[in-house]
Amino acid sequence: MATKRPDAETSGTYQVVARRFRPQSFDEVVGQDDVLHSLRTAVEQKKVPHAFLFSGSRGVGKTTSARILARCLNCEKGPTATPCGTCEACTSILDGSNPDVIEVDAASHNGVEDVRALRDRVAFAAMRSRYKVYILDEAHMLSRGAWNALLKTLEEPPPGVVFVLATTELHKVPDTIRSRCQVLHFRRIGDDDIHARLAKIAKQEGVALADDVLAEIAATSRGGMRDAETALERALQLARDHDGPFDLAAYRELTQRLGTDRVVEVAAA
Repeated sequence: MATKRPDAETSGTYQVVARRFRPQSFDEVVGQDDVLHSLRTAVEQKKVPHAFLFSGSRGVGKTTSARILARCLNCEKGPTATPCGTCEACTSILDGSNPDVIEVDAASHNGVEDVRALRDRVAFAAMRSRYKVYILDEAHMLSRGAWNALLKTLEEPPPGVVFVLATTELHKVPDTIRSRCQVLHFRRIGDDDIHARLAKIAKQEGVALADDVLAEIAATSRGGMRDAETALERALQLARDHDGPFDLAAYRELTQRLGTDRVVEVAAA
């Protein structure tokens, strides 16, 4: 069953489906079995590299997996591949308040000075966790000077520090950086996996959606779970307000979609 984030029900503001049902454990991440096997094995054997490079298209679980890895490393019962989700370390990482798990948007902090500031902070020990985990999202946006400033720290970080670099454009990451990281490739998620995940979310939301509606959403998401969940959110809203059965024809009419079958018919003609 897809599980909601704990803060989804207690927060006074609405959270979108993609955030409320974000995976909280490796078991909930779909379509990335090879990557998850590598991460589980590293944690269970206590042989976690000091730097990872997660590559893959958008919405396939790179940043989510990095956050789960941070919980695996810092859970009170860990390091463990199955974090409890209830200890102070797990809950603080989930709600973003843990000072030792630092997420950096490399798209907007991509200069030399930004990396130098990060490098200075790395030297300090973790405040209340077993590991300090730095997650650099959109890492390919770093400038050449920033990469050079990060190079030595990335190669020989202090004990208890793990870097996770996430990128949608691996070819823009310098070879000198790649050679210092364990590179894990996140593949596009299969339609069947996306379909199953969407069905669980719709059931938990209490909305009945036809299988062909879910199949169309899965097929048009092009392997991106976040894109599929965003489309599902609109479908859920439309289904709640729709009079009568919410079938594929109704979905296409309300979203002004022709459907893949019509495209194929036109191309064949």
